[in-house]
Amino acid sequence: MTSPLTPERRIRLPRGERRAQLLGAALEAFAESGYHATAMDDIADRAGVSKPVLYQHFDSKLDLYVAIAESVADDVVRRIEAALASGDGNHARISGCLSSFFEFVEQPSSGYPVLFRSDMTSDPAVASILERTRRACGESMGRVLAEETELSWDECVLLGTTMAGMAQAAAVAWYDRRGSMTRERVLELLSTIAWRGFGAVPPRARVVSVPG
Repeated sequence: MTSPLTPERRIRLPRGERRAQLLGAALEAFAESGYHATAMDDIADRAGVSKPVLYQHFDSKLDLYVAIAESVADDVVRRIEAALASGDGNHARISGCLSSFFEFVEQPSSGYPVLFRSDMTSDPAVASILERTRRACGESMGRVLAEETELSWDECVLLGTTMAGMAQAAAVAWYDRRGSMTRERVLELLSTIAWRGFGAVPPRARVVSVPG
């Protein structure tokens, strides 16, 4: 007979809550040790469950990792879209996007290293998520450029994707140098470079109505 003090009896959660708990424990473990050095036993111990409980929700360690990567990617896209929606003018939107992304990078619980600094970036499933994230962010920025400039849709997406790639590359370069360079300084540098480029794009001509 199972003791009432066993973990399974003490913390019996609804399936959705249990899954969220397991994802949180796995995110912490993968962020600390990477994919290959983390075992399912480590995640189960961190979550306070048995390994069979973990396998009731995820078929494999890769399945669990991909679920986390997708969640992190969705969070990045949401942040970028929110920053674009809240800005007034392209300069403010660009600064807002960069600020939001680098706040995400610096936030310990964001999962940034799990997706962007991972030992799994060459795995096809993870590489596909990274590409989807870059494309989604690029298209979100492209939609704003399309509203504000005379550029074609393909040109707007190209510039938006370039901006997203620049931010991602800068974050990777800065991540291990956070002790010697503040986030505010990084944003100052990137905003200056980005705006000197985007600011040179001619705005869409405004049609002025003349009273008859």
